[in-house]
Amino acid sequence: MNPYIEILRPGNVMMAMIAIILVAIVSHTISIPIILAILAVLFEISAGNVINDYFDYKIDLINKPERPIPSGRIQLKTARNYAYGLFLGGTICGFLISYLTKNWVPFLIVLISDIILYIYAYKLKSTPLIGNLTVGFMTGLCFVFGGFAIGTPEMIYTSAFLGFFAFVMTTAREITKDIEDIEGDKAEGAKTFPILYGKKLSAIITFILIIIDCILCPSLYFQNIFNIFYLAIIAIAVIIFVYSAILIIRNQDVKTASKVSKYLKIGMLIAFVSFAIGSF
Repeated sequence: MNPYIEILRPGNVMMAMIAIILVAIVSHTISIPIILAILAVLFEISAGNVINDYFDYKIDLINKPERPIPSGRIQLKTARNYAYGLFLGGTICGFLISYLTKNWVPFLIVLISDIILYIYAYKLKSTPLIGNLTVGFMTGLCFVFGGFAIGTPEMIYTSAFLGFFAFVMTTAREITKDIEDIEGDKAEGAKTFPILYGKKLSAIITFILIIIDCILCPSLYFQNIFNIFYLAIIAIAVIIFVYSAILIIRNQDVKTASKVSKYLKIGMLIAFVSFAIGSF
């Protein structure tokens, strides 16, 4: 793969772009602001991934030498400038959305994202729990950004709900991944939440977050935002979520944490499908 594409981590970028696409599907809207929102997310998440590799250069020399920067396929200074260019692209898209919609919230969201993604890569990623919350927040913010790009009060409300769902479940999954990686993180001298406060407390927080989302899931149906098909499909996701919560609260070994992380990802994908189908 071309190193300039590889460093963007296309899989992660696509997952973020899906948030905007889902909001567009739910609102039955296709417009220039929505297309620009998709591009903005592409640029912003790509920029975040590149600047993350820039700051992780020394660590990756040891742990992941095959990555574009430590392998020498992209020079360190070039990667930094690449990230800045991507940030600029996202910011321009945000400005154009706000100009076209006469609403400056999307532009403000992009500016805030620029700052958060940079600070996360520079400092927050290694901060216990704050790093997990930041990843969850940025995931949820993609949905909110899409809602404001459309601009109707109904979609802003719905996208905020979907964003909160994504924020809570992503944070739960990030903590679970830290439990899974605890031995390797200890060896590297990292100070993740499970290392500092224990796997049991981490599992309890994960359990609570998962259950909160499960309780909230049916409300979009009862508020007449989604149809009965949403309720039927989201029930499958809820079963997976509850099962994952039970697994992690019972056992916090690496194998279980790995399973839970995968189950939560599957459950989120099913939930996203329920959002799309439930809107028709």
